[in-house]
Amino acid sequence: MIATTKDYVKLHFVVLLFGFTAILGKLVTIPSVEMVFYRTLLAAGGMGVLILATSGTFKVTRIDFFKISLTGIIVAVHWLTFFASGRVSNPSTSLVGFATCSFWAAFIEPIAKRKKIQGLEVVLGVVVILGLILIFSFNFDYALGLFLGVASGLTAALFSVINSKLAARVSAYTITFYEMIGACITVVVFFPLYQTFFTDDQQLHLTPEMMDWFYIGIMALACSVYAYSVMINLSKKLSVFFLNLALNLEPVYGILIALVVFGQQEVMGWNFYLGTLVILSAVAFYPFLKARSEKNRWGS
Repeated sequence: MIATTKDYVKLHFVVLLFGFTAILGKLVTIPSVEMVFYRTLLAAGGMGVLILATSGTFKVTRIDFFKISLTGIIVAVHWLTFFASGRVSNPSTSLVGFATCSFWAAFIEPIAKRKKIQGLEVVLGVVVILGLILIFSFNFDYALGLFLGVASGLTAALFSVINSKLAARVSAYTITFYEMIGACITVVVFFPLYQTFFTDDQQLHLTPEMMDWFYIGIMALACSVYAYSVMINLSKKLSVFFLNLALNLEPVYGILIALVVFGQQEVMGWNFYLGTLVILSAVAFYPFLKARSEKNRWGS
């Protein structure tokens, strides 16, 4: 399947939604683990309704159900490590760690699909990381935060690769439905450990305020149900590496949205604009560089 301009526009809209998730997460008052629980619960319910409304199917083979359920665990670990990274360090450290997803994908996707690792993708993955380091104030003092951030990037690359293979035979809606259920169950299983070792008062905060429900609802339906389904469909046309490469624009979009939503009038430093230029260049030129590489390879 050949990607069209519409597909690239969809991709960047989805990345914009993912960036908006960070803003919603800041507005929600309950802790991040409880927030992830409600997000996955509502997302599973919303996807179930969508499948029924579109006359879709919940049926999958036992093997695919097992694979999708395990992928749901990876999705949960991704969200938990990403938010935990920000809590034990700062958002900049977690975002720099998450930026490694394209770097991981450059190695994981070829191995999973039994293809040769492309030097171009490895180089561009490194370029994106350098761009994000320019944007954010990187602090090596936050070793644990960086480790968790890198873990979130690794898990993001993992479930992207798995989804790209599942999407060839299972509906994107069905994949997202079972992954959200798997992620929700994973968080529930994690609750006792979280309550005992990671909370100050050893209590779960499972009573969101009215506006919390509103923000989590948007996060679940728009930023999870819609966005993840579109991403899975796009994985049929675009490489996992390029999807993850574009996802590195998430923190850039998030900062720009924050300036509008929270009214921050501060002028960004030169590092922000230079880093943004580096990332945009890597994302924008990848299709052309890839096409040129393929042309040279086949000598046509």
